[in-house]
Amino acid sequence: MIDLRRRLLAEALGSALLLATVIGSGIMAERLSAGHGAIALLANTLATIGGLYILIEVFGPVSGGHFNPAVSAVMALRGELAKSALLPYIGSQLVGAMLGAWLAHAMFDLSILQFSTRVRSGTGLWIAETAATAGLLLVILRAPPGRVAAMVASYIGAAYWFTASTSFANPAATFGRMFSDSYAGIAPASVAGFVAAQFAGALIGLGAHRALGVARRGQAGNVESSCKPGSADPT
Repeated sequence: MIDLRRRLLAEALGSALLLATVIGSGIMAERLSAGHGAIALLANTLATIGGLYILIEVFGPVSGGHFNPAVSAVMALRGELAKSALLPYIGSQLVGAMLGAWLAHAMFDLSILQFSTRVRSGTGLWIAETAATAGLLLVILRAPPGRVAAMVASYIGAAYWFTASTSFANPAATFGRMFSDSYAGIAPASVAGFVAAQFAGALIGLGAHRALGVARRGQAGNVESSCKPGSADPT
């Protein structure tokens, strides 16, 4: 099994690069779109799709490519991530997400330390985050072997548009966005509601997967099975 320290490094780096992609592309999109919100969201979406696909492919064989505490928690419940590794995984993801926000600010000559003032709250947004995260877990758990990265990236790209919240679907990403008063940010006061909805959605996704029956056993390296205890590779 790959050393836990390497897996945690992979989760931190992947989370940092994911947040740099989401926040950085949001800043660039807002600057170049001349106030056209749809164009800005489209640019942000395309960058996220590409970045997420690559990051899962690159880091998946090392850590499973979670970058998401809700995914790690579900994998721990399934016995595919050692329960002793869950909190270190989540810690690495949160630290990486924060560093990714700071990296985006540095690249665009913005103040490194900042907090978002963008309020994202309300029943509709919480339902959206629940649905987005439930769908994400269902995709991860049921994607055919070798297609997880492409299907997860495609799903998140679609969910940017069909959910009212633009599909954060990730407690670490939500945490990281809190540190950016930019297009992709979320006010600290709004974080708890989003995170609660995301974890609820993850459990719903797991329940739906179980209700549908066994789809397949994943291959080492993807976000479902790569951290299965005792496997050659370390979700």
